[in-house]
Amino acid sequence: MARLNEDAQWIVLMGFLVSFALFFLAYVLSQSTVVGQTTAEGILEFPKNDIRDLRQGIFRYSDTGWGGEINADFVTLSLMRKNAVVAYTISPAPPDLGFSTIIIHYSNGVTDYNETAFY
Repeated sequence: MARLNEDAQWIVLMGFLVSFALFFLAYVLSQSTVVGQTTAEGILEFPKNDIRDLRQGIFRYSDTGWGGEINADFVTLSLMRKNAVVAYTISPAPPDLGFSTIIIHYSNGVTDYNETAFY
């Protein structure tokens, strides 16, 4: 650049700055696309309806007192239909409190969900 005059050096310097800015913007845009894609995949992989159905079934049968007897049925159905590991325990209600403690665990290999419910 020593043999170029000042105007030519200025043009070459601006060319470098513009090309650097374009590469930087392309990099930022490519990263934002990746982040948006993985966020959307994470939302789609969360089994919200499966967990709702499981909770509804557990709460329905905890009222009848059969919650402990059908535990094996819940586990088998979850493994066969949803490929999910389900475990729950129902602690009986103490006479002074009036509500049972239900601990629910749901895992399908991607999502782990744990809940302690007082019902």
